[in-house]
Amino acid sequence: QVQVVESGGDLVQPGGSLRLSCTASGFTFSMYAIRWYRQAPGKERELVAGIANFGGTTYYAESVKGRFAISRDNAKSTSYLQMHSLKPEDTAVYYCNAIYGGSNRDYWGQGTQVTVSS
Repeated sequence: QVQVVESGGDLVQPGGSLRLSCTASGFTFSMYAIRWYRQAPGKERELVAGIANFGGTTYYAESVKGRFAISRDNAKSTSYLQMHSLKPEDTAVYYCNAIYGGSNRDYWGQGTQVTVSS
């Protein structure tokens, strides 16, 4: 059974921090690049960060660059999204996507809610 499960979402104040986790099972995690997306109500899904299979290459959307950090631990089949200096504009459901470049096969988690509000 393939599973991708996000966790760590919470209600935080502006300027606060959260670390999201994405834990996968049922496939070879190290063969898949990981992308974190988010979607706010009424808005399209946007890519916020990505990391290559073995962590050699990362990507960040301009809106989160310098505040978010993506990482992965293949031994634990887990990716992390460390978020600092959170803003109300970061409020969204955050999704983890594991994608296999050879075929574009991908797996999605159910998402975890991040709410940034005072």
